[in-house]
Amino acid sequence: MSLTLSSLISAILKFGAVALVLNEVRGIILAVPVLFAMVHSGGELMAIWVGFCSLAGIAISVIVPLFAAKKIDRLVKDRAAKAGPAQPQPA
Repeated sequence: MSLTLSSLISAILKFGAVALVLNEVRGIILAVPVLFAMVHSGGELMAIWVGFCSLAGIAISVIVPLFAAKKIDRLVKDRAAKAGPAQPQPA
């Protein structure tokens, strides 16, 4: 894997980190109506369960991409280290 490709993938992963922060903001925005409905339901067991499931889905949509980005970044760095410095190709 060349140094240029490694740099490109690293830049894409950094962009992905920014997207994850924006995804976290989206998760907070989506959680507010769920919590509001749970409060106004009077604490019924079904409303609490639906709220828990909704919040768990939001959390998973934020956490899973974060772990995937870290794993891909580690893989790219490992492959770049194994490949060593980029060597010019013979003409």
